[in-house]
Amino acid sequence: MTDPALLDSLRGQQYVVLRPHAEVADFYVREQSAVLARVPSLPHPNSGHVTLRGFFEPERVEALRDRVRSWGAVTPAIELRIEAVDGFPPPFQVVIARLTRRDSLVDAYTSLTEVLDSTDFRRIGELPLDEWVFHLSVAYAGELDGPGWDALLSGYQREIVPAPAECVSSVDFVWYDDDGEHTESIPLQEP
Repeated sequence: MTDPALLDSLRGQQYVVLRPHAEVADFYVREQSAVLARVPSLPHPNSGHVTLRGFFEPERVEALRDRVRSWGAVTPAIELRIEAVDGFPPPFQVVIARLTRRDSLVDAYTSLTEVLDSTDFRRIGELPLDEWVFHLSVAYAGELDGPGWDALLSGYQREIVPAPAECVSSVDFVWYDDDGEHTESIPLQEP
C-alpha cells in the first residue's frame, strides 16, 4: 500500500488476512480490472485479501503476532471459494467477491475467535460469525451517488458458476506504524 492518507489512517492497526495466489486471485484481478475500467477513480485494495480480524494494538504488535503464530501452527489450510460478486449497501458501497462459507474458513474464523477471547487485545470491526460476510473487497464506491452506485453494482452483481476455488496455506499478519505497512507470512498447520 502506498497511498499516504490511507497509510496514515491505518497507523497503529494490525490485520490477519488470507491472500489467494491461484484461481481466486486470478478471478479477483479480472473482476477488479473490469470495475476500475468502468470507474477508474474508485479507491481499491492493491491486492486481493480476505480479512479474518483487525486490531488496534500499536504497543503490543509482537505479543499479538506471537498469538497469531500459535493459532496458525494448529490451523489447517483454508479453502476459499468465490460464490458471487455482490456489494455492501450504502453507506459502505463496496463491490465485493463474496465467498462461500466453507467449513475450513468458518472453522478458522471460529478458532481464531476462541484464541482471542482469552486475551484483552483490542479488536476492530469484529462481528459475530453469523453476521460476518467472508469476502474480498474489489473497489470502494462510497464516492458514487445513489444512482451511480446502483448502476455500478447492477453491472457486476451475479452468482459465479463455476466457482473459482483454492486452498490457502498461510495467513499474513499485517501491521502499520510510522514506517508504513509491514507483512509477515505465517504458515498454517502442515497436513
